[in-house]
Amino acid sequence: MGTVTSDPADKEDYFRNLYGAAEDPYEVRTRWYEQRKRAVLLAALPQPRYRSVFEPGCGLGELTVQLAARCDRLLASDFSQEAVDRARVRTVDLPHVQVVQQRLPQDFPHAQGLFDLIVLSEVAYFLDAASVQRLANACRDSLAAGGTLIACDWLPDFTERACSTRQVHDTLVALGLRRLVLHEEDDFLLQVWSSDGRSVAERESIR
Repeated sequence: MGTVTSDPADKEDYFRNLYGAAEDPYEVRTRWYEQRKRAVLLAALPQPRYRSVFEPGCGLGELTVQLAARCDRLLASDFSQEAVDRARVRTVDLPHVQVVQQRLPQDFPHAQGLFDLIVLSEVAYFLDAASVQRLANACRDSLAAGGTLIACDWLPDFTERACSTRQVHDTLVALGLRRLVLHEEDDFLLQVWSSDGRSVAERESIR
């Protein structure tokens, strides 16, 4: 596999080849690692349900389906048209889910209004540092009052990344939102931030 650069044409070729070579190139449907990671991400969300969710980098839509069970409206997107086509098939029975092709940060869906939850899972490290900053700013500006921002990313280095996971998360930390969850393993880093700094127990008046 070649290196993904900031050139959209290079990224498009990379993902076309990736999805052209296999139905599930990251084995998100079959690997216990992927299933468990999604479970950890979903368990880290501070609210049981959200009105409006944005999930860029949705891939085949496996996480999309699970997020859909916890929201009223979900906009999912991916850079790859091949991934979008497969995610649309995966979510065909979910009328409150829309899957579109987007190039981030330039196609960030500001016109869709504010989101109660934005999920950045294994997507931002494909962008260069300047684009990560633009994406982070767009997420901050598009969060509804009390909204949640979550990032979950593979930690080990690999050829195709344009930015390290540490750089991505440092950029998100610098937005100034209150961090609610920090979960780190050898394999991945997950963090949750919100403008509502209350813990889950505080939200339910347990303490």
